[in-house]
Amino acid sequence: MIRKNHKTLHLFIGLVATLAMLLSACTAAAPAGSGETASDGAADTAASGGEEAASSGAGIGDRDPKTLVILYWQAASLPGPYLSGGTKDQDAGAITLEPLANVAPDGTFVPKLATEIPTVENGGISEDLTTITWKLKEGVKWSDGSDFTADDVVFTWEYCTDPDTGCTQLSRFEGVTNVEAVDDYTVKVTFDKPTPFMYTAFVTVGSPIISRAQFGDCVGAAAQTCNEQNTLPLGTGPYKIVDFKVNDVATYERNENYHGEPAYFDKVVFKGGGDAVGAARAVLETGEADYAWNLQVEPDVLAEMESGGNGAIITHFGGNVERILVNQTNPDPDLGDLRSEYDNGDNPHPFLTFKPIPQAMSMAIDRNLIAEQLYGFAGQATCNVIPAPDYYASTANDSCLTQDLEGAKALLDENDVVDSDGDGIREYNGVPLKVRYQTSTNSVRQKTQALIKQWWSEIGIDTELLNHDAGVYFGGDPNSNDTYQKFFTDVEM
Repeated sequence: MIRKNHKTLHLFIGLVATLAMLLSACTAAAPAGSGETASDGAADTAASGGEEAASSGAGIGDRDPKTLVILYWQAASLPGPYLSGGTKDQDAGAITLEPLANVAPDGTFVPKLATEIPTVENGGISEDLTTITWKLKEGVKWSDGSDFTADDVVFTWEYCTDPDTGCTQLSRFEGVTNVEAVDDYTVKVTFDKPTPFMYTAFVTVGSPIISRAQFGDCVGAAAQTCNEQNTLPLGTGPYKIVDFKVNDVATYERNENYHGEPAYFDKVVFKGGGDAVGAARAVLETGEADYAWNLQVEPDVLAEMESGGNGAIITHFGGNVERILVNQTNPDPDLGDLRSEYDNGDNPHPFLTFKPIPQAMSMAIDRNLIAEQLYGFAGQATCNVIPAPDYYASTANDSCLTQDLEGAKALLDENDVVDSDGDGIREYNGVPLKVRYQTSTNSVRQKTQALIKQWWSEIGIDTELLNHDAGVYFGGDPNSNDTYQKFFTDVEM
């Protein structure tokens, strides 16, 4: 049985702000876009080329200098965000799919398929904050040469909000009651109540526009069966996808119908698989790739590879946070279809909904040690899920930067969460504090898990560690119980 529109509820425990990090082959200087987060970087790198890739012959050896090879050690399951929710899938889609607007590194919005960003001041947002009206660029073509219109925007909403589609980005349309094509190049989005922040639907690489002509027969239960459409979506971006192998490699060619400046590279190869160390080696040592992404690799290992002089690490602290999600719903497998389901608040976790327990778990963590020993230059301890831009970052939670094991124990004692049978594990309402903690397979993450397991053990919480292949964990296979979206454990990272 495939369950649709899985709804869970969780808390966040921020650990480390990580660098938006790429490796670039034969680099003389970082490109202008190096400060962007990974979720935007793949498309922008492919489109602009980057000075270092162009000037250096795009990598080591005799590969075609007009072919860009991007390596993600987390392979894309699908080239798009709607049926697979990982960053790797969003980035694979972003090379060809576009939203109405995107977000710049400083947190401002940048029009993509829209002509401007709607505001109250320019009349794009109603004064009662219930509607937002987007004006679209005229003359934009899909990669097959057909016209892009407001009807495609309406369809994207219909597609994702159909309860049987299984859209992983459904939350982006929360509160949206209607999307209307006012004319061919105007779209009006209506919310069910005054909404101060309306830039969720159709904004960023997580909510791009798809073609009604291509996906029209793929709504609802049919969505999962449309293999050609799901793997070779039409796009309006600088490249068109010409081949896709699931959890392996995607190939793109320049989109001759692109509405912007022509892309620099003739061809882009978006490869996946392996691990973070192997991805770093492919750029810095063997020259098999031009860029590698999300290098969660011990700093001394990266430094040794970089010392060979074949490439450079491009870094910038952005909005990436290594974080722990605390399940507020019950993940007991005996619940069947109600496992980790919110169920209108009627399916709470046996003990993690009691605030002092996750608070104590957070207090027990030494974020500075994780940042310094496991991330080095690539990590900064943080208490925020949103650490950047600076004006979004809060200092209200900075007390978490200091580990407090004794305070965590005292907090649990004060709330009668105690070890009543002397086995070293505390109980809450008779339920032992035993948690299952999952993440993707990666050496830095497994070392983080081991440290946190030890700290939680010191305050009386028993932890079972699990890790899954990144292609599975961040994939969208509805038949897998090991995806982060299903969240069938107590905590995940």
